Amino acid sequence: MNTKKEIIIGFIVGLIANTIGTLLYILLFSDLSITETFEAAVAQEHIGSLLALGAILNLIAFFGFLKIKRDHRAKGVLIATILTAFIILYYKIF
Repeated sequence: MNTKKEIIIGFIVGLIANTIGTLLYILLFSDLSITETFEAAVAQEHIGSLLALGAILNLIAFFGFLKIKRDHRAKGVLIATILTAFIILYYKIF
């Protein structure tokens, strides 16, 4: 398969895993609704922490792709994780 296509698939999987991880964290550990938790995280400047906790699922996707020898997809997940890190950095600085 095309290398760029494999990286894009991995990137999309990384974004989806991060989103699902964030939502799972909110649903399991927050007494508020999803939107209320997100608004509270923004107001209290904890949005970066919320995104970082959601990125834990990227570990599963990354090592899963490595285990089944889909290195380019793992690279896409890594790119999505680095993008998340830059977004967290942005929220921490500004």
